Amino acid sequence: MSLTKIASVDPHSPARKAGIRPGEILTHINGHPIVDVLDYKFYAYDPRLELTLSQPDGGSHTLSVRKEEGADLGLNFETYLMDKARSCANRCIFCFVDQMPPGMRPTLYFKDDDARLSFLMGNYITLTNLSQREIQRVMDLRISPINISVHTTDPDLRVAMLKHPRAGECLEIMTRFAQAGIEMNCQIVSCPGVNDGPALERTLRELGELHPAVTSIAVVPVGVTRFREGLHPITPYTREQAATLIDQVEAFAAGYREKHGTSLSWCSDEFYLMAGRPLPDKSYYEDMDQLENGVGMLRLLLHQAELAEDEEELAGLTPSPFSVATGLSAAPFVKEIIDNAAKKCSNIKGTVYPIVNHFFGETITVSGLITGTDLLEQLKGKDLGERLLIPDNMLRAGARVFLDNVSVDQLEEALGVTVVPVPADSGFDLADAILGREVSPSCPVLPPEAEYYRYNP
Repeated sequence: MSLTKIASVDPHSPARKAGIRPGEILTHINGHPIVDVLDYKFYAYDPRLELTLSQPDGGSHTLSVRKEEGADLGLNFETYLMDKARSCANRCIFCFVDQMPPGMRPTLYFKDDDARLSFLMGNYITLTNLSQREIQRVMDLRISPINISVHTTDPDLRVAMLKHPRAGECLEIMTRFAQAGIEMNCQIVSCPGVNDGPALERTLRELGELHPAVTSIAVVPVGVTRFREGLHPITPYTREQAATLIDQVEAFAAGYREKHGTSLSWCSDEFYLMAGRPLPDKSYYEDMDQLENGVGMLRLLLHQAELAEDEEELAGLTPSPFSVATGLSAAPFVKEIIDNAAKKCSNIKGTVYPIVNHFFGETITVSGLITGTDLLEQLKGKDLGERLLIPDNMLRAGARVFLDNVSVDQLEEALGVTVVPVPADSGFDLADAILGREVSPSCPVLPPEAEYYRYNP
């Protein structure tokens, strides 16, 4: 069955007005073959379109469609990608998916490495499964920006880390992209004694040579759960190792900034917490291009909350008492936000409960990997006030379900409190939630194949 088969047509859409019906198969737009969603979105952008469609009886016909430039045609297909999602062909020594326990929902074991999801949803790709045709298509369609999991530019080391024979081609492909004007955001999952030290210095230098096509580099620590039996031996960063890595990245960034006007590379917040160091000022992060990798997220959270907690607006407010459950990393910063608000309005009564991650292991301290089971076990019998605030990245995107399939409804029933998911990346929304104002979770509804861990893609 063709995955470009039309499942439905939106009412009052340009496609509906042109007479397109469900069950037909979209084969060409303006003479260009339509293979998947990238072809569809690119070639359907123009205001005047000639659509070629195959019919269930085997016939075909061509229709003219007129619409505003960039407007959606109104076609919905059997799958979001109009194709099967491409799974990862690597066997990375640090892969987080390999470190998950059995019995979780199937989508959590799917390893995506799909350039289309990188462009459309921000997923990171390794480039190892791109054919020469697909590399050329990225350049021809100017698919930009692309998020790339680099990890190292040393070809031999990258092959050893990703355990894929084509892994060493990364820098060559990125150089072609740079020459074609494709912008790239890069991430380096740093493993102690593997791709840090001299290897990291080489990676930063060689990626720096591709600026301005390479627009940002995030260095994040490897995530190590308690489910690593039979896997490559990797240990979490120690306090001293984290401090050494920060010094290395900051030294490179300072020299690069002096020559090129941008730091280009940053460590994630987690490295600073591991090293016991204060977070840099907000201005250090420039345009904050790597928020999804936890680079500057906590600093931005503090800054936004401070802007939102206007003293005059807080005066006289009486929000209902509440509690906040979050990861060990974010807990001190959330407490600081609540304490600052309480200084301006004595009626604010909130308690922060740092949740220890027993499910994955205590080395995992981010809020996005906290399960409903850990929340139930650690909050049972606690004074939670009238509202329990949780970061919405604990939940499946667009749903009220935790990683372990415990639902928000089950949590509310067991704890006897209303649970309020709050956008994890917004200090403004956190401040509103503290003050009892309504907030809407920020996580978009994603297709099942796009579910992935932001913490360690």
